[in-house]
Amino acid sequence: MNTQTAANTARQTSDELLQTAEKAANTTRSYANEALDKAESKVRDLRGSVDPMVDMLASKAQQLARQSLDLAAEAKERAQRSLSNAAGATSRYVADQPLRSVLIAAAVGAGVALLISSARQRNRNRY
Repeated sequence: MNTQTAANTARQTSDELLQTAEKAANTTRSYANEALDKAESKVRDLRGSVDPMVDMLASKAQQLARQSLDLAAEAKERAQRSLSNAAGATSRYVADQPLRSVLIAAAVGAGVALLISSARQRNRNRY
């Protein structure tokens, strides 16, 4: 495994993590928007017979839900920046320390192989 391969693997892994985080945030936002739309529709239906205090509470709940969505979007952006920074730091480390990076990658690979091997062995012993 050469330095370029290790850097590419690190970059690809961080890109995949970033995409997964983006998909999760977008899915969460989509579900929350659908729930808000349904809640708004029901509030409109009931508005004619709703006590003004309940109407105010529904408005506050919608406002809090929107603020929560905004906070989730900010958290997603922070996660993206953090993953991007980590990817950059990893790439710099691999470029600055190629031999150490290869040794670390080999050690991690060996550790993962041992974990998989022991898990398989436990599954075989179970039956």
